[in-house]
Amino acid sequence: MTLAGTELETGYSLGRDAIAHFAEHGFVKLKNVLTAATIAEYEPEITGKVIELNTQHLPLEERDTYGKAFLQVMNLWQDSERVLEFVSSPRLARIAAQLLGVRSVRLYHDQALYKESGGGVTPWHADQYYWPLTTDRCVTVWIPLQETPMEMGPLAFAAGSHTFEHGRDLPISDESERVLQEALAEQAFPDVATPYELGEVSYHLGWTFHHATENRTDIPRRVMTIIYVDAEMEIAPPANAFQQSDLETWMPGNAPGDRVSSPLNPVLYST
Repeated sequence: MTLAGTELETGYSLGRDAIAHFAEHGFVKLKNVLTAATIAEYEPEITGKVIELNTQHLPLEERDTYGKAFLQVMNLWQDSERVLEFVSSPRLARIAAQLLGVRSVRLYHDQALYKESGGGVTPWHADQYYWPLTTDRCVTVWIPLQETPMEMGPLAFAAGSHTFEHGRDLPISDESERVLQEALAEQAFPDVATPYELGEVSYHLGWTFHHATENRTDIPRRVMTIIYVDAEMEIAPPANAFQQSDLETWMPGNAPGDRVSSPLNPVLYST
């Protein structure tokens, strides 16, 4: 096993302050989770698969707001043993379990989010709008594959908004940007927008509202994400067409009332 592979297997020292911050604000940013060497080892394979599997070929100016926000490719691990190593990392999964306060976590799915040079804003939204899950014990790790300055459009969070139920019925769109920007400001949720150092990652709950600005640099903002759920998570009846699609795509063979347990949802960490 390479040094990078070994790092993905080892533990990360997660302090009580970080766990408390996550519980209070619905997100946390953690420095030095991955070394530059680990990122350099896996980034080319992830980027290569994004290029290979991407189905968005319209010019930026011809896309809608969602299409301008990023290139989106999911479950890269099914197409690459190298990506599978990365997505299966016990190091990353253990952090998720600790933050959620659960004994074990499963994979929901992975998702590469590449914001092209000139790519537009990512509107305010909450991920769990798309997920047919019965509890809020689900979390996304957002892993930039390069240093991410403000000009590149790093992820930004409405701190504490995981407790705010208004707007949870909105898909990512021009409407969600308009409605949530106003509502979150009225409730005085701080908009926490800061750069990411190389090796820094963030974890956010499914109901934490977040967004990103446009990429004003001349290189893509390359990001890999992994979504984890409590290993005991049960499936809720889909509340919209997106959730129905998620049930069929990411949990094949499962049904509402079942525990998330399809072959696409392996346990990635257990105490």
